[in-house]
Amino acid sequence: MVAVRLMSAADLAALPDDERGELLDGVMLPMTPVQEDHWGVAGAVSGAIYVWLKDNPLGRVGPERGYLLRANPDTVLAPDVSYVSHARNIPDRGLAGFAAFAPDLAVEVRSPGNRSPEVRQRVDLYLSAGCLLVWVVDPEARTVTVHAPDAPAMLLRPGDMLGGGAVLPGFSMPVEDVFA
Repeated sequence: MVAVRLMSAADLAALPDDERGELLDGVMLPMTPVQEDHWGVAGAVSGAIYVWLKDNPLGRVGPERGYLLRANPDTVLAPDVSYVSHARNIPDRGLAGFAAFAPDLAVEVRSPGNRSPEVRQRVDLYLSAGCLLVWVVDPEARTVTVHAPDAPAMLLRPGDMLGGGAVLPGFSMPVEDVFA
């Protein structure tokens, strides 16, 4: 039996940039560089929200910010895109520079190697930590699955509109634009 060394959020933050990753119950999950489709989808979603925020300055959006979702052992996830509203009035930094709360919106872009149980685990972690909305984008299937607390998941396809609900009131974009 091989012993796994558990890391803390502080250990993770102290790693060199080229050894970046996430923590799941203290276990390091290395992050590999993303491929073209993944990168384009994350940029399209982040860009659309950023442009919308120019006229509706309700919060901040950006890529791969680390969120400490659980402690002892630590879980730090970095969604591909996340949004945090100003209304929450939560300080920017928490433990080891990671936000010590869940984002209002987490966007996960599914990579070819992501299995459904892993994706579902991430969604559950975000929602149980207080995230209000999770979008799982699947570039291969060209779908967006919308998850919210205490609501059934909603599968959207090209031709549907992706809305921000109460998290991004008034925001919407055609699903096909996510993949443009």
